[in-house]
Amino acid sequence: MANPVFKRILLKISGEALATSEGFGVDSPRVHEIAAELQELHTLGVQIAIVVGGGNFFRGVAEQGRDMDRVSADHMGMLATVINALALQDALEKLEVHTRVMSAIEMNQVAEPFIRRRAIRHLEKDRLVIFAAGTGNPYFSTDTAASLRAMEIKADVILKATKVDGIYDADPVLVKSAKMFAQITYMEVLKKGLKIMDSTAISLCKDNNLPIIIFNLNRPGNIRRVVIGEKIGSLVSA
Repeated sequence: MANPVFKRILLKISGEALATSEGFGVDSPRVHEIAAELQELHTLGVQIAIVVGGGNFFRGVAEQGRDMDRVSADHMGMLATVINALALQDALEKLEVHTRVMSAIEMNQVAEPFIRRRAIRHLEKDRLVIFAAGTGNPYFSTDTAASLRAMEIKADVILKATKVDGIYDADPVLVKSAKMFAQITYMEVLKKGLKIMDSTAISLCKDNNLPIIIFNLNRPGNIRRVVIGEKIGSLVSA
C-alpha cells in the first residue's frame, strides 16, 4: 500500500454529506461509510482532524433574511455541528478508532473544550480529533473554523470534501461545459469569486501558505487517494 504524502491533515466535511436523501438529519449508513474510510486512513498512520458542518440541521446564514437574529441563528448552527460530531465519533469508535470531540463552546458533559495543546497531544497519541461548534463565535463559518484549526494544529493540508470533483469556473450541475481547475492560486479564487470556501477562510490559508485540496467525497476511497498523493480534485496554493 502506498505511503501517505501528508502526515497530519484537517478534513472539512459539510453537514449535508451526513444527511439523509431528504437533506435533513443524520443518515446512519452514510456516516458509517465515511467512518470506514477514515479508519482505513488511520491505519496508514495519518494524524486526522475533522471539522464538520451543521447544514443538515440548521443553516445560520440562511436565516439572515428571516425573523431571526443572526447571532442566535449562528449559535444554533454551531450546536448542529456538535450533533454531527457526536454521530461521527460514535461510528468511528465502533470501528475501534479512538476519537475525541473538542467543542469551541463549553459543554463538558458531551465534549472536551478546545485546547490547542491538548488537541495536538491527542493527534500525537493517534487519536482522531473532531472539532465542533465552529470557532465559537457568530459571523464565522465552519470553513473559517477549518482554516483556523488547521493552522493551530499545524496541519499539512486542508482537505475539503464536497459533492463535486473539484473547483469549476461555473456550477457543473447547471453548466455542462464548466471547466475544472486542476490547480489554482488563492488570489484567483478570490478574484473570480469562486464559492469553494468563504473569503475569510481562503485569506487565512493564503496568509499562512496552507494548501487546500477540494475533492469529491461521494466517490468511495477518494480520501485515501488524496492522502497518498493521487492527482484528484483541485489544489489551491500560492
